[in-house]
Amino acid sequence: MAVIFRAIQRLQTIPRPKKFTALLIFLILLISYGYFFPRWASWSQNSRLNLVMAIGDEGSLSIDRFCRDQGGLSDENGKAVSECENTGDYAKFNGHFYSDKAPGVAFAAVPSYLVFKLFAALPPVQALMARLAHSKAFESTLKEGGSGLQSEKIYYALALYFVTVCTIAIPAALLGVLLYDTQLRLGYSPRLSLLVTLIFGLATPAFAYGGMLFSHQLSAFLLFASFYLAFAYEPKRLPGGWMTVCGLLLGWAVIAEYPNVLIAAGIGIYIWQRQGGWRVPFWLALGALLPGVLLMAYDYAIFGTILPVGYQYSPLYTQEGGAHEIGLLSLTYPHLDALWGITFGSLRGLFFLSPILLLAVGGFYVMFRSGKRAEWWLSVWAVLSFLLFNGSSAMWQGGFAVGPRYLLPMLPFLMLGLAPAWAACEKSRVGRVGLVILSAWSLLAVWIETIGGQSFPDWTPNPLFNYSLPYLLNGNVARNLAMALGLRGIWSVIPLWIISAGLGWFTYQQLEHKEAK
Repeated sequence: MAVIFRAIQRLQTIPRPKKFTALLIFLILLISYGYFFPRWASWSQNSRLNLVMAIGDEGSLSIDRFCRDQGGLSDENGKAVSECENTGDYAKFNGHFYSDKAPGVAFAAVPSYLVFKLFAALPPVQALMARLAHSKAFESTLKEGGSGLQSEKIYYALALYFVTVCTIAIPAALLGVLLYDTQLRLGYSPRLSLLVTLIFGLATPAFAYGGMLFSHQLSAFLLFASFYLAFAYEPKRLPGGWMTVCGLLLGWAVIAEYPNVLIAAGIGIYIWQRQGGWRVPFWLALGALLPGVLLMAYDYAIFGTILPVGYQYSPLYTQEGGAHEIGLLSLTYPHLDALWGITFGSLRGLFFLSPILLLAVGGFYVMFRSGKRAEWWLSVWAVLSFLLFNGSSAMWQGGFAVGPRYLLPMLPFLMLGLAPAWAACEKSRVGRVGLVILSAWSLLAVWIETIGGQSFPDWTPNPLFNYSLPYLLNGNVARNLAMALGLRGIWSVIPLWIISAGLGWFTYQQLEHKEAK
């Protein structure tokens, strides 16, 4: 309670104009992320929601209700196929089925699912689900020959949407606010800080995953929020209670996605260096204790060990020739083809999809020269460690994905290099033209891959032009809120464009007016 009280006191010291801008940024991002429904047939999402519903409905860690034990199913070629009705991302142990994902996202989502159950029982919500089951706009997005909009699928889809907004979209929008304030504290103008924030939120793969029940955006928020707390306080002045919160955020990030330990370790060192003293490791460890105990209890209850071994029991990935049979659960060493694939490749390349981020790489040089050495080291570590780690995996493509989804937790730290590079480029006419071109490509490419079709791009070569754009031109647009009102195809996205562009332009003009005074 004391920590919450101090947080409220600290919020009261923020100037009103800054609060208003932060609120507008939050609304722009939240509306953009929450406008589209999560993809219904996503294995990764369904695996997590299966666990959430098992805990919320049955008080169980097993997802048996979504699976069937038939001793392993195989196709005509002898290759194992899923025994679960809506996901292949599961672990099978002692005759029972479990989510093979790190449980941090599911644990965080359980409270919102319990709230959803209460609302779903209300007559108006029941009537809404009945109307959605007969929606012509939604029917046009269904797979031909599929089972249609059954009532249980509507319930599952609405539960997924509600849980995703609460667990992912809201933290992702808050992440934009933290990034904006960090840019201000680094000395950049409000307008430039706003541009960098909106590029991050709407013109990088962060946009695609702000409305998906994946771990990446929640991880990015948890990691960056921990850094932000230490950065926002003067050196040696961060209270022990806030250090405990930092440890809790870092620990939860790790149990949400295990590779996050790389960035979490760097942030822990940064906090120790900035705040100093023997007390820092103690408070951080105290905060990380809760998520650590939860993870160990979860694994012990299922597998009889405190180690996270779920991926070792994933039938579809541990069969002969499966990805988890390569090296250590798909990990070997950095491969040039994988590194190219997650950076410049047309399939999942970060800089192919969002070339504006190339400026951030150059901006690190300016950042280093400006004297912000500790933040520079942390940002470079976050970026390089994740590039090398994901470049070492046989699963670097990320399945059905928009860009290199495994890199998202490091993305806010990469963005710290964009503002200084942008400020340098806008001093010349050629630089300004380059900024417009790179930003426009990034915005269009990310949105096309995100909303073109009912699934994120598969392994089709150059999916931007061979997969997503053809779907979009044919009117096959991802399910969204406007479809519930009867709008179809690209027309269903126009309300979002009007709202987001209007709020963004209003915010920018407000900041321009204030800077002119």
